[in-house]
Amino acid sequence: MRIYIRVGLSIVLAVTIPLLLALHFTFHGGDQPASLIAYPTDLQEILKSSTAPAIQPFHPPLHTEGRFIVDANNTRFKLISVNWYGASDELFVVGGLNIRNRKYIAQIIRQLGFNSVRLPYSDELVRKNPIVSSHLLSANPDLVGLRALSIFAEVVNTLTDAGLAVIINDHITQARWCCDANLCDGQWYNDYLGPLCPVRQTMEDWIQNLETVMKPHVTNPLVVGVDLRNEVRGVADRFLWNSWVTAAEAAAERLHSLQPEWLMIVEGVSSANILSGIHDRPVRITQPHKLVYSAHVYGWSGWGTLRPYWKRTYASFAADMDKHWAFLLDEALTPVWIGEFGAPNIPAQRDLNYWKNLIRYLGEKDIDFGYWAINPRKPHDNAEESYGLLNDDWVTPRYDYRLYDMWSIAASRGDDGKEL
Repeated sequence: MRIYIRVGLSIVLAVTIPLLLALHFTFHGGDQPASLIAYPTDLQEILKSSTAPAIQPFHPPLHTEGRFIVDANNTRFKLISVNWYGASDELFVVGGLNIRNRKYIAQIIRQLGFNSVRLPYSDELVRKNPIVSSHLLSANPDLVGLRALSIFAEVVNTLTDAGLAVIINDHITQARWCCDANLCDGQWYNDYLGPLCPVRQTMEDWIQNLETVMKPHVTNPLVVGVDLRNEVRGVADRFLWNSWVTAAEAAAERLHSLQPEWLMIVEGVSSANILSGIHDRPVRITQPHKLVYSAHVYGWSGWGTLRPYWKRTYASFAADMDKHWAFLLDEALTPVWIGEFGAPNIPAQRDLNYWKNLIRYLGEKDIDFGYWAINPRKPHDNAEESYGLLNDDWVTPRYDYRLYDMWSIAASRGDDGKEL
């Protein structure tokens, strides 16, 4: 018996040790500090003395023509977006309102060259709608005493008053940091899991929450769209596509009954990595020219193949993008918006490799994008947000390689701003 046990243990060790070593080198190699020698040595001074590419005026409502998003004059409106988060997390409010008045935050977003903001919320925020703690609003005293939904709506109005387009995103079910392997938050519903989930939700709950959040903005023309659900994923998430499409169509029809001009944004599965299910089952909605697909691309994306984008050559990286979502652009079928991507202000070698590949690809394909994020701090424990574009004062930009590269691709437009 002891011999069998020893043989069994030897087999287990022979299999697991190489696998663990492979995982370690796959995800942890390349974490030495990156060299930024390819960038100007006086990069900070160049950015400080420069201005971001001019924000092109646009005339809502927006719609789609082939692979582009266009305005009421059929002029291309390239989404150059940034995420402003916090309302999706445990504090139920966007970050920074204790540091800076929201009007100044909206202005700095514009000054950094962004023409639009993706604003995430959680379903728990809608369900509980708590009064937000006053210490989180100390730079916005007019919001003290208001509930979370009212504050969210006021932030939306402030952004649109500043001339920014807003896309509202249902980010997560439970109010917390997203995303991980917790099945309770991986999809638009979780009632099949019963009491395992602290915030239980049916598909109908999800749609009603979307309606609740969007109703205050029916008459606001700069609220241009709804990102229906963030990073759909599951145990076998590549097989989720058909059920996700059916749910997205149902939500889109309900929302279009409120305001038919809104863009309906549908993310891919596998944490918004994969849209290739469209080949067999595209999204079909009644309102014409109102559908936009969305993908997210991070350094750790592509993990399902144990080949994260941190480590890819450009040829390998581009081939994955072409396969999973960019075919929609190449065939001029539908716009694709990269609703999330990002990198730390002090990159490791692998971060910079991923970043340079993505920026090259976004530039060559002239793709709409949304950077994660403007925030310098995370809600939980006030942890540093290394991906953030602002310093802790919520007004001073982190002038570094990320702004330098985003300004370069924001300024290049394949359509030359012409009517399509």
